[in-house]
Amino acid sequence: MPAKMEYDEQVEKWFALETPFEDEVKQYWGGDWGVCSEVGKLRAVLMRRPGPEIDGMKDPAEWRFRALMNPDLARAQHDNVARIYSEHGAQVYYVEETRADRPNAIYMRDNMFMTPEGAILARQAIAARRGEEMYVAKALARLGVPVVRTVSGNGVFEGACAMWIDRESIILGTGNRCNKEGAEQVMETLRHMGVKNFIPFHIPFGHAHVDGLMNMVAPDLALIFPWQTSHEVWAELRKRGIEVLQAPSVDEVKAAAVNFVALAPRKVVMSKGNPKTCELLADHGVEIIEADVSEIEKGWGSLHCMTAFLKRD
Repeated sequence: MPAKMEYDEQVEKWFALETPFEDEVKQYWGGDWGVCSEVGKLRAVLMRRPGPEIDGMKDPAEWRFRALMNPDLARAQHDNVARIYSEHGAQVYYVEETRADRPNAIYMRDNMFMTPEGAILARQAIAARRGEEMYVAKALARLGVPVVRTVSGNGVFEGACAMWIDRESIILGTGNRCNKEGAEQVMETLRHMGVKNFIPFHIPFGHAHVDGLMNMVAPDLALIFPWQTSHEVWAELRKRGIEVLQAPSVDEVKAAAVNFVALAPRKVVMSKGNPKTCELLADHGVEIIEADVSEIEKGWGSLHCMTAFLKRD
């Protein structure tokens, strides 16, 4: 009899919780983090203010820049963008440190892709950027943002290769910056969160990411560069009742007109100097706030590239 009692006392009677991870992020991770939209009210972002890594550059081509940045002007423009976010209700957090030889770290979107449960940490494709990821992981840990996946093995994936359409659907771009293995790792992670629809976007030669070729303006409105967005992507958007606008100017696409950030549905921050695109969007009820990021664009990135989303309503 005593032996039986001793056995009963050792039996595991603490049963596992069955609460979804998404429901516990705020309780256990110190913040109400999560994103499943490109256009929900923007509440928190992660950025990298240009630091000493852009000082003293000699050859812009070595780092895939088209020209050398004026460091003071680049920082002033970056601060202005952060101010716009703050004034419209978004908390701005920063990656405080990075490698001294990684001037592209300013383009934070490429380093992570935010999900409803936390961040997928990217694995950068090109040598000039690989190694930024560790510093982003440290910043996320400091904030209490869960890292739900780190792309590993031979996988390559950058955050700007993916774009939310709705809670169950994402655009997933493959090409030079996201290979098959990287895409499979991202899909595996998102399936466990209830994502059912992965819309393939084959990024053309000469382009890095999806967000230079299309972007969401509202749940029912998108802007695309029609020459290099496939019919299949267009059809998937239309099937979901999304009105698809065509960028009106090739020159403005080159000037990052599509690379905007939605602050809320039909309210965007856009790179200054794209009047035709502004007129098109305004005709569809979109409020536009223009920001001069011309100095930052010398590294072939603009507003959407600068901004990793941490929380949207």
